[in-house]
Amino acid sequence: MRLAADQPVTWLFCENETNVRRLYSVDTPGPFKDGINDFLIESDVEAVRKDCGTKCAAHVQIELAPFGSSTVKLRFRLADTVTVSFIDFDTIFSERKEEADEFYKALQRGIEDADSCLVQGQALASLIWSKQFYYFDVRRWLEGDPTQPPPPSARRQGRNSEWQHLSNAHIVSMPDKWEYPWYASWDLGFQAVSFALVDPEFAKSQILLLLLDRYMHPNGQNPAYYWAFGDANPPVHAWAAWRVFEMDKALTGRADHAFLERVLHKLLLNFGWWVNREDAGGRNLFQGGFLGLDNIEIFNRSAPLPTGGNLDQADGTAWMASYALHMMRISLELACANVAYQDVATKFFEHFLYIAEAMSQAGHGSGLWDEQDSFFYDALCLPSGETMPLRVRSLVRLIPLIAVQVLEPEVIRSLPIFAERLDWFLVNRPDLARLISNWSATGEGETRLLALLRGHRMKSLLKRMLDEAEFLSTYGIRAVSKFHEKNPYVFDHVGHHAEVRYLPGESDSRLFGGNSNWRGPIWMPINYRLIEALFEFHRYYGDRFMVEYPSGSGAMLSLHQVATLLSQRLVKTSTVGTDGRWPVMAAYPQLQGDLESRDLLLFHEYYHGDSGRGVGASHQTGWSATVALLLQPRPG
Repeated sequence: MRLAADQPVTWLFCENETNVRRLYSVDTPGPFKDGINDFLIESDVEAVRKDCGTKCAAHVQIELAPFGSSTVKLRFRLADTVTVSFIDFDTIFSERKEEADEFYKALQRGIEDADSCLVQGQALASLIWSKQFYYFDVRRWLEGDPTQPPPPSARRQGRNSEWQHLSNAHIVSMPDKWEYPWYASWDLGFQAVSFALVDPEFAKSQILLLLLDRYMHPNGQNPAYYWAFGDANPPVHAWAAWRVFEMDKALTGRADHAFLERVLHKLLLNFGWWVNREDAGGRNLFQGGFLGLDNIEIFNRSAPLPTGGNLDQADGTAWMASYALHMMRISLELACANVAYQDVATKFFEHFLYIAEAMSQAGHGSGLWDEQDSFFYDALCLPSGETMPLRVRSLVRLIPLIAVQVLEPEVIRSLPIFAERLDWFLVNRPDLARLISNWSATGEGETRLLALLRGHRMKSLLKRMLDEAEFLSTYGIRAVSKFHEKNPYVFDHVGHHAEVRYLPGESDSRLFGGNSNWRGPIWMPINYRLIEALFEFHRYYGDRFMVEYPSGSGAMLSLHQVATLLSQRLVKTSTVGTDGRWPVMAAYPQLQGDLESRDLLLFHEYYHGDSGRGVGASHQTGWSATVALLLQPRPG
């Protein structure tokens, strides 16, 4: 590389190796990976080399007058090139910027607002920027580097020791390669769907990546994240695969059935893992660790319950219902060319019905629907056999809304084996059929509805979700109902005490040792799934199904209108307000006041439930890039 600068340039080199001298008091020569920092901050000249290494930085000292500025230009060169010209540097830089603008302009046909175009372009550009080579070989990590001191023996029985097959060496979309430079399986699902707007081939490759033998566990589990590959993330990959397939087909005009087939075969193993490992009682009620959206609940669900027993989760069970529906839909698509997939589709339809039955058995000691409150609650199953509902009004109770699939009439007509088995099951088990759909009543365009919720229960959840005194914020759907601001949920049982209060931003508690930093802020990806579900329901109901929006206002709107208005609320976090400021950037007044940087937006991990301010990691373009999907005009 060469730098164009009037000041002299010094190249600083170090090795990408852990500083065992600092951490373990082992007298090993460096320089280590923190060498550049130690040279600059601590003036340690021995911390770097000046000629070679696996990490490097250009050290340029610049003196600026008050309010002055300086530009440093950097250019790569071939190794055998002695000199590099910077004469055409500005011209090439301008050309590349114009090419990028032209690319996004083509994508953004139909988006008339310039600020919205800016937000979408920056979200996608940041998503592309967050691709990174990721290398992790668990077996080598357990054995240790032969050139370094051996790792502690406890490592072989510690975290990830059961993932010795895992050997990752690929370009992967990171949640945030600055603050979270590692992949997370359910983040990657949302990232892939956003990527499909600009690079569907890469999006497909990312979904397939986690299903490779070097990633997926032999038992069928997908790796969660590096600090605990065996944790349970929400199973979003069937949904992500189907959405990417649809977006790729719309963009290219070609249905990539080979992609869907590869995904389905591996997800069959993963679905089996969920059924066999995360359904403790074989009752189609699911548990699992990190399904609680970073534990916005009473318990740390990644650890054994302090009360003993297990927790039947409304969200975990609803995620599985959604999983079954998307596996069914993928199978139906493949069945158009291969009749054998009609059997697979039938299997997932039946499994969906059994999950719906389990969630709905109110009054039988195992259901998650509370008739009194017209709401879903988790059920704490104690060792004594007692079952108690946890009456927390949180976002996880709204997850059942996402389990919805509308089937077009041509799909049913073209697959007679599936249709016959569907009708047999619905006729012979009308008790189950009533739970998920009035199958004999076709919707708009003779569509058929499969959903965990319909009619009364859906309206009951939407009444709370669209209530500004509960979940509905100016900027989207809160993670915890604002009802708990003045009415905290208190849990007391055999010496265990905890409470859940609504906090719009950072949490002030950890509860039972779990990470509980979300107590009310807005999650972009879950909001996106809820909005998408409302659009899907509208495909069936059309404008004849109306709900009050906001609750208590008296204004009745279609589900399509509600979904559109919710999208606009979420987008408001990142678009300029009437005061000329961006809500997301409220914590950075110095950036908003700088004309050169005020439109360089940050995409946060989550958003303040009342003000829309960015909270958490400030470069979480991963799942927050779903704002680009919300801004994209919907076909039809």
